[in-house]
Amino acid sequence: MQAPSLPPGTTQRTLAIIMGGGAGTRLFPLTKDRAKPAVPLGGKYRLVDIPISNCLNSGLRSIYVLTQFNSMSLHRHIQASYKFDNFSRSFVDILAAQQTPAGSQWYQGTADAVRQNMRYFLERPFEFYLILSGDQLYRMDFRALLHQHIHSGAEITLATKPVRRDQVSEFGIMQSGEDRRITRFVEKPNESKVLDQMKIGPDLLTAIGHAAEEELFQASMGIYIFNREVLVDCLNNELVDFGKHVIPAAIQTRNVSAYIFDGYWEDIGTIRAFYEANLDLTDIVPGYSFFDADAPIYTHPRFLPGSKINGATLRQAIISDGCIISDAHLERCVVGVRSIIQSGATIRNSVVMGADYYQTGNTGSGDQIPIGIGKNCVIDRAIIDKNARIADGVVITPEGKPDDLDAENYYLRDGIVVIPKDATIPPGFWI
Repeated sequence: MQAPSLPPGTTQRTLAIIMGGGAGTRLFPLTKDRAKPAVPLGGKYRLVDIPISNCLNSGLRSIYVLTQFNSMSLHRHIQASYKFDNFSRSFVDILAAQQTPAGSQWYQGTADAVRQNMRYFLERPFEFYLILSGDQLYRMDFRALLHQHIHSGAEITLATKPVRRDQVSEFGIMQSGEDRRITRFVEKPNESKVLDQMKIGPDLLTAIGHAAEEELFQASMGIYIFNREVLVDCLNNELVDFGKHVIPAAIQTRNVSAYIFDGYWEDIGTIRAFYEANLDLTDIVPGYSFFDADAPIYTHPRFLPGSKINGATLRQAIISDGCIISDAHLERCVVGVRSIIQSGATIRNSVVMGADYYQTGNTGSGDQIPIGIGKNCVIDRAIIDKNARIADGVVITPEGKPDDLDAENYYLRDGIVVIPKDATIPPGFWI
């Protein structure tokens, strides 16, 4: 699809700010030792690769990532993945929470994080500021968003997604007319009277390609564009969050426009959402595909050998680089880099994240369990985090267990078994 025309230099005058600082408690234990945007995705990527790649594919090459909790692995990934030559003004830089003479507290929310770093954002003459989340799966050309923002004369534009009535309780819902100007915001509405007032009108439904009689609502995607002086003014207060505080206040006094996005979009906020987004990638025709040559997803370049398959049976499986799979049965699985899966293993409906390194030479004591999935294991509806050691004959399944449970070396979340990073499961253990 051809990118919309923009005034010359618009992308160079736009700064992207990616939020990467949240604690990610709903993604625990995947966020036990890493920031939420650093959680592996699709076998070989990280969540933060999605917004950064969307920016690069849209011609936006000035990017800050704001970090706070468990940020070491996120910093290491960004520094290894996104490097530009010395003759370019392009950058993907990290701004970690820090103590300064002006303040010593952690980020209190998304707006507070931007406010605390405003001096860096104003150093160069950027006209537009694009605020993004670091934990969403989608593909968007931000030039289309910029195009509407400029041509509508909006001071703030936020991306919205049409959702059904049964989904509205998960989102902040916007109301706008056919001109896209937002006139009302309600956080996670559940009253029928309010919902009847908030649904998208027939004229706007027709304009975005839906039938006039459909019942849809505009959900905020947490993606915002601010004009420079408007962002400064909107943060000249103590409001701490864009979605909960800044945007609702701005709607009352500013020209706030909705950019309606009707493509694939998933908020990876919970273990269930993460699990389903990964397994959906294994569908014959997935809702989201990494096989888009026009808008590739970039990540850390690894120099790994091609995966080696020794007689395995694979059905709807994504196999990443550097794996060795021996006479196993894999069905609807995502297998991460450097995964070692021994003969006789059966893995269904699961995400195996792989390993950060190969275990070479002597593994230590003779009874040490090697990294990977052992012989004759049965794994169903599970997430196996990196560097896990699953011994021979282990059975992992949520069958007959509560939806949420904390054990010594495994967790259940949303009916899915999660084996945390670096965990060891002894031989013959049943979960």
